[in-house]
Amino acid sequence: MTNVALARTVVGIIGNVISFGLFIAPLPTFIRICKKKTTEDFHPYPYLACMMNCLFWIFYGLPIVHPDSTLVVSINGIGLVLEIVYLSIFFWYTTKKNRGIIALGVMAEAIVLGAIAAITLTCFHTHQKRSMFVGIVCVIFGIIMYGSPLSILKKVVKTKSVEFLPGWLCLAGFLNGITWFTYANLKIFDLYIAIGNGVGGLLGLIQLMVYVHYRWGCGATKGEDVVKQGEVQLQSNKTKGDLLV
Repeated sequence: MTNVALARTVVGIIGNVISFGLFIAPLPTFIRICKKKTTEDFHPYPYLACMMNCLFWIFYGLPIVHPDSTLVVSINGIGLVLEIVYLSIFFWYTTKKNRGIIALGVMAEAIVLGAIAAITLTCFHTHQKRSMFVGIVCVIFGIIMYGSPLSILKKVVKTKSVEFLPGWLCLAGFLNGITWFTYANLKIFDLYIAIGNGVGGLLGLIQLMVYVHYRWGCGATKGEDVVKQGEVQLQSNKTKGDLLV
């Protein structure tokens, strides 16, 4: 085994470890959900996006599409199982509206995956063409997965609080993108893994910067002030009510 091939294998193993970290990063969130028996203001979109991403990368790594991709299949298989568990918990404790979103999302993902698989196997007859077609789809859904936490950033900026933006998820997404981008550039250049994870690393960095800013930066004090002002206002209203009584 050449030095480059060895480096690729090592980086791939590291990528598997970091990806596993990405997949278990929401664990504290779901422990909180189970304890409170409510999903509060958490969104199901990141978990739906991540499940779809895992499904497509598993398909991409199959020998009939892109041979010699064992590391890609193994970690995304683990990720798929974890996302199914997360979505099941979310479905149990969330609102009727979110249950509908999850149900429709899972159905849509199954239909899209079936359609992509049918097109791949019937219209493309070489590994190169199948890898190109499925790879493009993987890039699209990989970017959606990495960008899914952006859906909560509006709330973070408005409230100046990162309560519903999991910090470990942002960090894991950033490290995962960088690691797999490196993997894609070793020995045999993989354009699709490189693009999807390169953009993913950038999106993860943006989310991480926002998190740090409102968690420990100058935005953190403002966020605390907003909470304190709300508490003071609530206490003031309560006092007034007591006086009226």
